[in-house]
Amino acid sequence: MRKLGRDSGHRKMMLRNLVTSLLRHGRIITTETRAKEVRSIAEKIITTAKKNDLASRRLVLAEVLDETTVKELFDKIAPKYQDRNGGYTRIVKIGPRRGDSAELVVLELI
Repeated sequence: MRKLGRDSGHRKMMLRNLVTSLLRHGRIITTETRAKEVRSIAEKIITTAKKNDLASRRLVLAEVLDETTVKELFDKIAPKYQDRNGGYTRIVKIGPRRGDSAELVVLELI
């Protein structure tokens, strides 16, 4: 796992916020290294949500910060990927950030 210049608590909360935003909005703009970390977490969460039982809902609620986003995940997002084995996200490079030239990407649900 990448450290992303944060201590463990800050890193975990930042990644949880990014995953919640990705599931809520369908796409986010972030740096390439953060997107690669968020992608692995989001794909595991969607795979868990595809089971659609109480245990998987509780596991997802432990990671995703917003209950309405979890409801939308189980009602709309997970059924869309029911016959797909992984590969739920796409990373598209959009160029360097103006301030520090960090590589920006769009992370989106397919």
